[in-house]
Amino acid sequence: MFSPRLKKLTTIILLAYGLAACSRPSGPSAAPTLEATSTPEAPTATPVPAAATVNGEIVPLAEYQAELARYQFAQAALGKSVGEADAAQAVLDDMIAQTLLAQGARAAGLSVTEAGLQSRIDALAASLGGADKLAAWQSAHGYDEVSFRAALKRAAEAALMRDKIIAEMPGTFEQVHVRQILLYNEANAQDILAQLKAGGKFDDLAATVDPVTRGDLGWFPQGYLLDANLDAAAFALQPGQFSDVIVTEVGFHIIYVIERGPRPLSPEARLVFQSRAVAEWVNERRAQASIVLSP
Repeated sequence: MFSPRLKKLTTIILLAYGLAACSRPSGPSAAPTLEATSTPEAPTATPVPAAATVNGEIVPLAEYQAELARYQFAQAALGKSVGEADAAQAVLDDMIAQTLLAQGARAAGLSVTEAGLQSRIDALAASLGGADKLAAWQSAHGYDEVSFRAALKRAAEAALMRDKIIAEMPGTFEQVHVRQILLYNEANAQDILAQLKAGGKFDDLAATVDPVTRGDLGWFPQGYLLDANLDAAAFALQPGQFSDVIVTEVGFHIIYVIERGPRPLSPEARLVFQSRAVAEWVNERRAQASIVLSP
């Protein structure tokens, strides 16, 4: 599309040629002397201010600022206090991650077409009660039509890549089925350990501490427990073996492996591992990406 300035210049040139043709005398005339003239340059587009550039793709500053405002409003509504610098970093990291995921989706042939994007927008409008309601929602959340379409497309493509990463996870993981005896006094824990070493049954001793669950932690894969020492100890044991006393922030643990083997993840563990798989993918791509942060 031509700019108004270029349109005006083109009109003036055409009028000039038309007037010249109308005023040209009839009959032969001497060839005019041609003088070199400079060709007017087309105006260059004004660069979009960027919060960051990811592999050459701009994260628009206006979108970032609007997203930051939405994030801070949401945190305040939840009663959470987030510092300005922390909020800014969280929002920028999220937008960079979304951009990397969206780029990954397009590279894998999973891009969202304009028709697909419009279908999503139509579905959103219908769910809110009409286009007017969607427009009001956009306005209330700091979007205009252009920024909303851009943000929705980026989020939709990022979701496609997220789903692809999750779908490529293994169906089963090596897991252990564990019981624990958790005590809050080291002397008591050492006493239980001594009884186990003397031939005491783990189930019976666990029942004295936790008569309801008998310390059953269920099945879990390696890397699932929050405490790395507990996690490492569980996977160092074979079925029928128990650990020494393991000290954590919670207390003093003795764990016992009932059985182990490949199994599907529990719903809770699957959510953890799905989030981890996506985070690892993003971290790997971010380490390889060309990312320029605006000052």
